[in-house]
Amino acid sequence: MEHPSEEALIRRAAGSTVASLFACQAGMFPDRVALVSGDASRSVTYAELDAQVGRVAAALVSHGVSEGDRVALLAENSFEYIELMLGCGRIGAVLACQNWRLTAHELTHCLALVAPKLVLASRRFSDLLANVEAESYGAPPVHELERFCADARAADESQHDLGPDPESPLLILYTSGTTGLPKGAVISHRAEIARNMVLRNEFGLAPDDTFVCWTPLYHMGGADHALGTLMVGGKVIVVDGFDPEVIARAAADEPIGWLVVMPGTTEQVIDAIKRRNRPIRSVRVCGVMADLIPRHLIIELTTLLDAPFVNTFGSTETGSPPASASLLPVGSLPEKLSKRQSRFCEVRLVDPEGADVPSGEPGELLIRGPTLFSGYWGNPEANLESFKGGWFHMGDVFVRNADLSLDFVDRAKYMIKSGGENIYPAEIERVLLADDRVTDAAVVRATDPRWGEVPIAFLSRSDPSLSRDDIQRLCRERLAGYKQPKGIRFIDFEDFPRSASGKIQRHELERLL
Repeated sequence: MEHPSEEALIRRAAGSTVASLFACQAGMFPDRVALVSGDASRSVTYAELDAQVGRVAAALVSHGVSEGDRVALLAENSFEYIELMLGCGRIGAVLACQNWRLTAHELTHCLALVAPKLVLASRRFSDLLANVEAESYGAPPVHELERFCADARAADESQHDLGPDPESPLLILYTSGTTGLPKGAVISHRAEIARNMVLRNEFGLAPDDTFVCWTPLYHMGGADHALGTLMVGGKVIVVDGFDPEVIARAAADEPIGWLVVMPGTTEQVIDAIKRRNRPIRSVRVCGVMADLIPRHLIIELTTLLDAPFVNTFGSTETGSPPASASLLPVGSLPEKLSKRQSRFCEVRLVDPEGADVPSGEPGELLIRGPTLFSGYWGNPEANLESFKGGWFHMGDVFVRNADLSLDFVDRAKYMIKSGGENIYPAEIERVLLADDRVTDAAVVRATDPRWGEVPIAFLSRSDPSLSRDDIQRLCRERLAGYKQPKGIRFIDFEDFPRSASGKIQRHELERLL
């Protein structure tokens, strides 16, 4: 029998995975609650969840799934979703988390991209999956998620001890851009572990804090933080979509670490907390994407929760870094929402030729660090472009200030070129959102026979008396002439097209033009 090498033994000793760290917590705190449903009607302990994960892992193996195979999942947030995540992690399989908001055409692309060995869909989304031609992604076996996990409960646990490399893929999360089909970002065990450690260090989260998981588990906002909580022994409240009443109740009853409140949901969460009129138990930090939320709502939310607002900038590919070291104080806001570079990554700002730019000049942000993803699945061309020079090119433009803080300018790939001048929509949007009567705003480009492209602003308002003249006056005061919107359109707040993370989709607004 061949003995493992010294290098292999050392590597194995450093080989903790998401699944093994969760199992460790189950061994230490078997009776601690791991998952509870949003309506509090169901809960499982760490010991119960660990046993079920073992049975799901065994069921996957019995269906021919082995190390490196992809399992595709199309489902809402549920206990079963998390069981599949950890079950795949236990045997070294990769869970490809499908976005149920996509069309059948987009799902066809996402499934064909990863060539799954097995496909699972919840009852709710089985009809959506049925609209996808199975032959387009290899016609693998398809199972109903609830039945698959229920059948697993009657089976034996897996005794599988794979000990995979921490670099092994765990999840594939699909990224969306303004154009083109989704790309599959590969998230390794190493990246998930590092993201959890960074988050807890920079936000001051405790191991026994609760996480309210209402954002979709196919998105980093749900996946990273649900798995991170289970790796340290905390409780995850599994919520089937956005429910402000559940969020408000949890804030009153639970010691919450990070209360995620996305753009487009802030006002509803505030209203729900006010309606309950109960003291907040404990929230360490709240919010996300401060640049996309009206300033008066940030002030009101932080005051209600007595918790600072998270002023980060990250992505599916990077986790919370590169800019995750800044919290906005309770009840007030600085003039600028400048970011602070994470202590756990390296950052460069470069011009289009790849040369570093001086302070005060805009440049694309490049990052490297342990939270980084492992490239786009099956897309070598995108990987070669995105990882040029051994750095990940985010495609986001920032300016570094004299105090080393970072100001987000805009997406490098969404720029309005007007009469030879570059206009970043976010510059205009920040001015628009400074008026308390503006509940949301987005600026897009429109073709123009004289200037080539010009900015057009879409706004929703809380006060019908707010006029185009008011907006134009505000822009004249704070923006150079070429940056001022050449058209202003008022729409209802609910009519802004948004992605799963709450970001306004500019390309959809462009179609309205």
